[in-house]
Amino acid sequence: MSNKKEIPYKIYLEEHEMPKQWYNVRADMKNKPAPLLNPGTHKPMTFEELTPVFCDELVKQELDDTTPYFDIPEEILSFYKMYRPSPLVRAYCLEEKLQTPAKIYYKFEGNNTSGSHKLNSAIAQAYYAKKQGLKGVTTETGAGQWGTALSMASAYLGLDCKVYMVKCSYEQKPFRREVMRTYGASVTPSPSMDTKVGQKILAEHPGTTGSLGCAISEAVEVATSTEGYRYVLGSVLNQVLLHQSVIGLETKAALDKYDIKPDIIIGCAGGGSNLGGLISPFMGEKLRGEADYRIIAVEPASCPSFTRGTFAYDFCDTGMVCPLAKMYTLGSNFIPSANHAGGLRYHGMSSTLSQLYADGLMEARSYEQTKVFEAAQEFARVEGILPAPESSHAIRAAIDEALKCKETGEEKTIVFGLTGTGYFDMYAYQAYNDGTMSDYIPTDEEIAASVAGLPKVD
Repeated sequence: MSNKKEIPYKIYLEEHEMPKQWYNVRADMKNKPAPLLNPGTHKPMTFEELTPVFCDELVKQELDDTTPYFDIPEEILSFYKMYRPSPLVRAYCLEEKLQTPAKIYYKFEGNNTSGSHKLNSAIAQAYYAKKQGLKGVTTETGAGQWGTALSMASAYLGLDCKVYMVKCSYEQKPFRREVMRTYGASVTPSPSMDTKVGQKILAEHPGTTGSLGCAISEAVEVATSTEGYRYVLGSVLNQVLLHQSVIGLETKAALDKYDIKPDIIIGCAGGGSNLGGLISPFMGEKLRGEADYRIIAVEPASCPSFTRGTFAYDFCDTGMVCPLAKMYTLGSNFIPSANHAGGLRYHGMSSTLSQLYADGLMEARSYEQTKVFEAAQEFARVEGILPAPESSHAIRAAIDEALKCKETGEEKTIVFGLTGTGYFDMYAYQAYNDGTMSDYIPTDEEIAASVAGLPKVD
């Protein structure tokens, strides 16, 4: 009789198996991410310079690249228990449809009202704001998942929440907007006339449909000019990747429970929150020389910061009021086409992930959005979940890798992040179903013009 454990369709961890600490992958990186720089002096940002923008405890987490583990406060753990641990699911039906020898697993983060992984960091950031005695927080949101998550967390803790939503998403996703308002948040289409930076952007780009960079600028201006408020960000920053490490820690614990070792780990990449969280413990093993994995970042061809960007210092926002970060960037003035409906619209990538990519520890690829939605539809029809457009980039890559296994006969184990559901993204699905979705890809000249404006840093 075999002693091998029977692997269930869905692998659930027990409540006591849920991570009690966040993992900081920077602690194991030989080449640390470059520091944030003061845009005026080009010197590394200090704690004192960052605290007028961010909560004190979050600044400490942002600047710490030596502490491997941070205890998760009991109040946050209690909140996590409403929807965590999240399941690791074997995609048997997708495997059967593809007729592949590969084993495909996905970590499903859509089992909460925000419909995404974003709540993992939203509750942490809101908690530290409340603990500091603040009145409220400001933020930006693109597709709306982060704004929804922060609205939920703020309502839970009794904080005011001001959200600046990228204008094209504000118009395309009215129901996502209404969920935020239901949780008590104010939602403003960005760029707006409410802020000085918004007025400036509209004067320079009349009729613009907005970008995350624009929305960040507005949210930061409001936070720094309003007593008792701080700005919080849903991706890119080190602190966000730290909080999102619960995704990867749970994934690894579930795999270890059944002696499963993945060969390929795939995550969608916009600013880096989901990808960084999913791969963190696996990357840690890779950095320490304990194991090896093939790690793939997947981004949209219309906003290809990894695959076509420049690794350099750049502003994190279009208004050029935020610190400079060294990252793969398309330029802070880069605004994705309004035809792009697949999320992942940020002009740059997490400094941590950018350094790992520069060091050759992970790979990246991009897809046109019609190919992404083709994969989303195929997944939905056999696995029973309508995936978020962002997640569907990872699904596309997972399907392609599984088909390669079909050609070669290799029985590889593939794990990808299903960051959330797409039930508020029906405008995009309608465009795909109607055949009106287009595959806009920026030209080399457009990207060159955008990166030409990168700040000169010695």
